[in-house]
Amino acid sequence: MITPMTKYSFILLNGMQDQLLEDLQGLGLMDITRSTKPVDEHSQKLFGEVELLDGLIQGLRKAEVPQDIVPEYIDGDIVRLAGGQLMRYSEDSVDIKALEKEVLSLKAWGSFDRSILDRLSEAGVPLHFHQLAKKQFTPEWADEYALTVISEDDKSINFVVAGEDSLPGEVSVPACSVSEKEKELSEKKAHFQKTLGRIASAKQRIPELEKLCADAIQRLDLYLAGVAAVPAAEDTVVTLVGYAPTESDAAVCELLDKSPVIYLKEKAVVEDNPPIKLKNNWFVRQFELLTDMYGRPDYNEFDPTPYISVFFLLFFAMCMGDAGYGLVLIIGGILLGKVQSMKDMAPLVTILGIGTFLVGIVMHTFFGVDISVLPWIPAWLKSVMITGTIAGFEAQMVLALVIGVVHLCLAMVVKTVYATKNKGFLGSLGTWGWTLLIVGGVIVAVLAMALSVPAQITKWVVIVLGVLSALGIFLFNDIHRNPLKNIGSGLWETYNTVTGLLGDVLSYLRLYALGLAGGMLGKAFNDIATMTLGDGGFGIIPFAIILIIGHSLNLAMCCLGAFVHPLRLNFLEFFKNSAYDGKGRAYNPIRK
Repeated sequence: MITPMTKYSFILLNGMQDQLLEDLQGLGLMDITRSTKPVDEHSQKLFGEVELLDGLIQGLRKAEVPQDIVPEYIDGDIVRLAGGQLMRYSEDSVDIKALEKEVLSLKAWGSFDRSILDRLSEAGVPLHFHQLAKKQFTPEWADEYALTVISEDDKSINFVVAGEDSLPGEVSVPACSVSEKEKELSEKKAHFQKTLGRIASAKQRIPELEKLCADAIQRLDLYLAGVAAVPAAEDTVVTLVGYAPTESDAAVCELLDKSPVIYLKEKAVVEDNPPIKLKNNWFVRQFELLTDMYGRPDYNEFDPTPYISVFFLLFFAMCMGDAGYGLVLIIGGILLGKVQSMKDMAPLVTILGIGTFLVGIVMHTFFGVDISVLPWIPAWLKSVMITGTIAGFEAQMVLALVIGVVHLCLAMVVKTVYATKNKGFLGSLGTWGWTLLIVGGVIVAVLAMALSVPAQITKWVVIVLGVLSALGIFLFNDIHRNPLKNIGSGLWETYNTVTGLLGDVLSYLRLYALGLAGGMLGKAFNDIATMTLGDGGFGIIPFAIILIIGHSLNLAMCCLGAFVHPLRLNFLEFFKNSAYDGKGRAYNPIRK
């Protein structure tokens, strides 16, 4: 639900806005209309400070420090300490990887003294280093050249030729021996150990950085709100505009009445472009993240989160289609709740896991096993499982199409309700026409089949619906426009709706297809694992390995598909048919 907003217009003497904004920041309810980007050199500096502090916090969290490292406490400025040590951490990590690569390549040539190579070259006996694939190497070369094989493996061979040389595969002479490079690597690792000790100390001081970052964000917020003030009357007064939830009017007015400021309070309207604050229960609130991925609703739109919460959960569960995978997600959600950085995502993962488990039971699949054929499953549980066919088609496929029709009909009803609310009944006759035709037609068809309504009554109901729909679609889709233009517009809209609606309904087949694919792949891994059992014995080890790896891969692929495709069905099919725009801005009050 979109929270109603109250618009506050402030008039105050120039120079007094700082105190007012500090008071409002302490209240934490007022969204002052302000920029979200730097507006001058000072705000650019504040943005840079916030980015620096946030980067240091994220860098320290990502830096991997072994548990046996003892923190080496260094007193002083935490920003300078963290920045310097993170830079050294990055440089040392890169250098160590490069040195390890060089050591690996030099091991093929063993230990040698580079000064001896230089003296041989000066004496007219240069050494040439070669590396060739084994199949390209000819052993007879040893009879023609002063050739010595240094090392070889399954694929290549490394050899040295003294004096004249015209053999293929020549490489540069190593700058040093492997022993010298290993010494350099050892020294670099020792230096890295000291860096890790200081990084461990800096990690313990992350709360200091978080406090500094929060303070910088507050100062930036306050400054941007201050520069949003519009000067008037030759800069003697300034004006500000802010928004607060209507339910907080009493608290806001109590503060403003104590301040030397003139303010006007009025109900926010869509033309003001007020910020959008969503107000939902705990369950629906977990899905606001998905709404924000597309965009907050406009002030005169509907909040799509309640619809997303139900249908995304249902679609995700159908795409997963496996009760066993649902249990894994539930456990994963519980474990994520113990990780500070993932704590906000944990409830959503757990909810999706519960939905997947329940729908997986209905789809009668548990880790790729069809549980509907198991004799020990109780009859009452089998009664809720969807099996068999309907009119020659798989029952689960028909269910996916039925859910799609319901989803689209709901979108059209929502579109009609809000079109009537925003434009009035006469301004939304075209929308009413399509809703009567499609949603009414679906309802009539269902009632006719379920209640065995006589054909004659059904016929007249359909005729009435058709006439009323045609009037709205072709003649009154815009009551202020020429009827001939309305007819042309109606014909074009009819073409787009008929062709688009069929494709939209068929899009919901992906719910059945993805669930079926995941179940079949899980069953395939089960079959492959079973083949390794044989007569028992050591077959249990490959059996367990194949099951764990196979189902882990299948779970990962199912989760990817089950996230992307339900999003598409909500963001494309539902939003298109409900006329959702989603260009509102999020409520962001100045606060401490």
